[in-house]
Amino acid sequence: MANSHHIDELEQIYQDTEVFRDRIATVDEDGKRIWVYPKKPSGRLYRARTILSFFLLAFLFGAPFIKINGEPLILLNILERKFIIFGLAFWPQDFHLFALAALTLAVFIILFTVVFGRVFCGWICPQTIFMEMVFRKIEYFIEGDAHKQRALNKAPWSPEKFLKKASKHIIFYAISFIIGNTFLAYIIGVDELYKIVTDHPSQHLGGLSAMIIFSFVFYGVFSWFREQACVIVCPYGRLQGVLLDANSIVVAYDFKRGEPRGRFRKNQPREGQGDCIACGLCEQVCPTGIDIKNGTQLECVNCTACIDACDSVMDRINKPRGLIRYASYNGIKEGVRLRLTPRIIGYSTILVLLVSALTFLLANRAPLEATILRTPGVLYQETPDGKIQNLYNIKVVNKTFDPKEITLQLKDRTGDLILVSGQALPVPKDGLAESAFFVRLPRSELTRANTIIYIDVLEGGNLVETIQTAFMGPAK
Repeated sequence: MANSHHIDELEQIYQDTEVFRDRIATVDEDGKRIWVYPKKPSGRLYRARTILSFFLLAFLFGAPFIKINGEPLILLNILERKFIIFGLAFWPQDFHLFALAALTLAVFIILFTVVFGRVFCGWICPQTIFMEMVFRKIEYFIEGDAHKQRALNKAPWSPEKFLKKASKHIIFYAISFIIGNTFLAYIIGVDELYKIVTDHPSQHLGGLSAMIIFSFVFYGVFSWFREQACVIVCPYGRLQGVLLDANSIVVAYDFKRGEPRGRFRKNQPREGQGDCIACGLCEQVCPTGIDIKNGTQLECVNCTACIDACDSVMDRINKPRGLIRYASYNGIKEGVRLRLTPRIIGYSTILVLLVSALTFLLANRAPLEATILRTPGVLYQETPDGKIQNLYNIKVVNKTFDPKEITLQLKDRTGDLILVSGQALPVPKDGLAESAFFVRLPRSELTRANTIIYIDVLEGGNLVETIQTAFMGPAK
């Protein structure tokens, strides 16, 4: 009972005020923005994030230039509805795969958030990586740490201030220009991007406009909007309030161990005090300006800067690390490890089913896809030899990077199939081919005015698919 009463007291201290939840940390009571000057972080987790960011940035900037069989590794051409992902071409006919993949990703994000909170935001999110691992590092290099940045902004204009500010923003825009061009390369491909850069501007006004808009958007986000993108714009931050519970593993402050807080004084006993010495370093390094000791908050992106800062303090005062760490609320309160909950089991089951379905559909995706429709507005005709003739249109999508030749033949019918384009229909690599063909059947093959027939689509003598269609003729 005594221990339970002690825990209740610690919880009351931990949650003694909810004022911080009345407004976000970067806006004051008058609605004006509070500019965040985070102290330069350091530590083992920051080094790990830096290494991971290096590989992610290398992939991001390098992927558009990597080609497989002459085609880009990744192409997301929304304008022409052409997508290439890791060497596989996807067409609008594969929309069901995209829908299923989007649903699978959504369930994965939900499950991941339920278990691990916003770890994606701190370690993988492009916004965080660019802001903290690129732009913020440049800012530290040019203007110095947080206190020097504050002093520089308050100081009157001088040649030194102008030089630092101008050089920083020129570099910021140059990097934003590179980022904008990279994202454009993902949409139109590096070859088209090269044409925009080298050809006369009048030939690519749309592409140049997109390039300029992308560059200024990224520049605005990383030079001015910054953490507001995570706090205000990103829906994931709002979503976590619904998904997180007391068992979710997040960056958390151990209130049982840390409270009550007290200043550390050398060679003086700290009887009755927790391990937290109220140094405020965890607040100083936070890129969104929050106090992690208040608990899980909307603004927290799980960047782990506060963990590294707190661990460094614990090392200096000879206390064990982990006062701030990855942990769940129940893990801190009750000392229990992550446990399976009905929510985790339910989401995991759904995710396994979705991944299985997506894998099956991808494995059985046809490299060639044909569509055959009876030509609208054209009636059936009777040939001189007494046969009935219908005209059809065929469209063939080649999802591979090799040219193909398509042939057609009637299945289980006595009749003729005449392809307008000749013996075979050539289909370009990663392209579309269209043609028309006639089907002639003797009257004996017709059972009613609308007879069902089957047409085999062949490539190199191998059956690609069998398509069912209707054959119109005179009623019996």
